[in-house]
Amino acid sequence: MKYRKLGKTDLELPVVGFGASSLGQEFRQVKLDEALQSVHTALDLGMNLIDTSPFYGRGMSEVMLGIALRDIGRESYTLCTKLGRYDLEHFDFSAKRVAESIDISLHRLGTDYLDIILVHDIEFVPMQQIIDETLPAIQKIREQGKVRYIGFSGYPQKIFKFIIDQIGVDCVLSYNQYTLQNTRFADETVPYLKEKGVGVMNAGPFSARLLTHASLPTWLKEPVEVLSAAREAAQLCKNRGVDIAQLALQFSIANPDMTTTIAGSANPENIRKWAQWAESPMDQELLNDVLEIFKPVKNIGHREGLKENN
Repeated sequence: MKYRKLGKTDLELPVVGFGASSLGQEFRQVKLDEALQSVHTALDLGMNLIDTSPFYGRGMSEVMLGIALRDIGRESYTLCTKLGRYDLEHFDFSAKRVAESIDISLHRLGTDYLDIILVHDIEFVPMQQIIDETLPAIQKIREQGKVRYIGFSGYPQKIFKFIIDQIGVDCVLSYNQYTLQNTRFADETVPYLKEKGVGVMNAGPFSARLLTHASLPTWLKEPVEVLSAAREAAQLCKNRGVDIAQLALQFSIANPDMTTTIAGSANPENIRKWAQWAESPMDQELLNDVLEIFKPVKNIGHREGLKENN
């Protein structure tokens, strides 16, 4: 596994990070053995950035990770969790909840510090609160040694400049916006982040299963023309003997500006494939043909959160 430095931090992150949302049964029911094996497989293969949130499984993902990591040396992995989003419509970015959330996450995860804490899906609230209350509250907790690096995550590209123009952070996480179909993160935001010295993390190379052969989640919001292009691209890859998920992952990690690309699964076999794909050369001709299919729908996404934050 290759590693890249995260912004101005001292963290060296794997180009493929392990996303633990699936451990919270976000896509299907997961057996305990599957969850434990997935975490151990990821770590064995060098995917030692673990990303989770109290939102994933409403705490289940963090609990599962706490069990899986119990006998593993804390220095051997980088732990990232989030705060502020706790259910589909439950958001609380108050200073009081910040302190409670971090302590609860530490307890669930079985550790006394977090390498990275992200304010989760900030586009769902008036974002000035994040600047005036949430991030300052986390900064105070960092002084207690419970948190090393601070950032935030979300979908609309507008959010990143809005926050960072007003308050400093160490890193950010964007999801589903650096993929075969949508490269807005790199096009619109990453040059600004690099100028500011902010660490760049990418998640969702498969765009919530859009760029796989798996069944799509019911909550997927992409327009029908995007879904149609994705099915066409997947079939083209299949005809060439390649899984579109392989091309999707290789495309995301090929960009050196993406310190890490976080992919999630509770299936150890999938995780082993990612490690193999990360070491395999990308089929450039196939990539060009797939990008041609996506050209009419390039960078088409959806609205997430409050209208004014998009």
